[in-house]
Amino acid sequence: MTWRPQYRSSKFRHVFGKAATKENCYDGVPITRSVQDNHFCAVNPRFIAIITECVGGGAFLVLSVHHTGKLDPHHPRVSGHRGSVLDIKWNPFDDYCIASCSEDATVKVWEIPRHGVLTNLTMPWKELQGHSRRVGLIEWHPTANNILFSTAYDYQVMIWNLDSPEQVIKNPVRTIQHHTDVVLSMSFNTDGSLLATTCRDRKVRLMEARSGNVLQEANCKSHKASKVLILGNLKMLITSGTSRYNDRQIALWDQEDLSVPLLQENLDGSSGVIFPFYDPDTHMLYLAGKGDGNIRYYEISSEKPYLHYLTEYRSHSPQKGMGVMPKRGLDVTSCEVFRFYKVVIVKSLIEPISMIVPRRSESYQEDIYPMTAGNRPALTAEEWLSGIRPVLMSLKPGSELMEPPSELKGLTNSLDTRRSQSRPGMLRLSYIQDQLEAKEDGEQAKSDRSWTSVSNGDDQFECSPCACVGSLLVLRLPPTVQKHDC
Repeated sequence: MTWRPQYRSSKFRHVFGKAATKENCYDGVPITRSVQDNHFCAVNPRFIAIITECVGGGAFLVLSVHHTGKLDPHHPRVSGHRGSVLDIKWNPFDDYCIASCSEDATVKVWEIPRHGVLTNLTMPWKELQGHSRRVGLIEWHPTANNILFSTAYDYQVMIWNLDSPEQVIKNPVRTIQHHTDVVLSMSFNTDGSLLATTCRDRKVRLMEARSGNVLQEANCKSHKASKVLILGNLKMLITSGTSRYNDRQIALWDQEDLSVPLLQENLDGSSGVIFPFYDPDTHMLYLAGKGDGNIRYYEISSEKPYLHYLTEYRSHSPQKGMGVMPKRGLDVTSCEVFRFYKVVIVKSLIEPISMIVPRRSESYQEDIYPMTAGNRPALTAEEWLSGIRPVLMSLKPGSELMEPPSELKGLTNSLDTRRSQSRPGMLRLSYIQDQLEAKEDGEQAKSDRSWTSVSNGDDQFECSPCACVGSLLVLRLPPTVQKHDC
């Protein structure tokens, strides 16, 4: 019998957490004292938003990610809600658009100025009125543009189309009414066709995101789920909650059969809610407990034993919530694969924590940065019924989005004709022609010269650029030339 080692090889076995220095933290932030089990912090590559404590309504701060150090106590805020803000989420396809929900039973969508918030912002771009009680959670659809999900203490999940021309939207696209108690968390799969929810009635529901039809329902007596995540394309769900003996516990589920969990693992006897975070590119699961100072991380596989413990990041400062930077905002030169923004209420501090794969080379590491979700929607709000997969992008410096599949070109043309069909490293010929024409129209002294497609006097056509040259040659023919052989 052949002896086999008892360890498994992994690229992420030695991942470690590195906290930012005090100069690179956000200090003096008046963090909210709400007891809601949310993250209270949202991040994108341009801005960081933090829900703050205030009197006479709800507000949150929007800072540049580079605005580190001591915060001005009189810094302008986004303060249009009449009640406390409970959740905030950035639009995944627009770094200047953020949604917030509040105890005033409304959801508001804000447009952040390009230069940041310099004065108090009180007028939202859209206001969504439909819930009868306070709204506790919001989630953007991962592939459709301007589709927003919200859930409130009226036990309803509402789907909103922000492409509606009204500034105040009172009629959601659809209302999901399967829950018998407060919804605690929501999670989409990669293409946004499935929605998983946890509820105070102890049930985990997996449903179609568009129609709201329940596909699977779990009601395990030995596990009370609080948070849920769909694990990318592994066709599995992870839930965090408590066991029957009130120990903190995580459970892994088969997406096709939620009758019995595949795996249950007890963590400890603390009382704080466990926030799970999953990276579908590295298949790593991070567990951060509310009130804890540590972050556990695991690697998940599709075969038994499914869950492989790696190690944990430890600190003495307890976290109230966590923000997560999208993959396109990471520092690939330092082999950073994940970045948290830890909300430390006892210090009024937001502390970035980078999860780094130790590598000696400073060059781009393609093996740890596969194609990831891009910042362009795969479809419009009207086309979101199709369930198209998200547009992927490479994190390699200088690269652009992949060219969409041939069957999707018709859809992407309607979204962005100039950008969506461009190949990495090459501009579309028609786009360059448009730029030259716009430039030449403003030059009166050279009005007798214009861009002309190569023509023999009959049908005009455009010559494709040669693949062996690194630049595009533009032919400018005088008016006297009638024919030219390409």
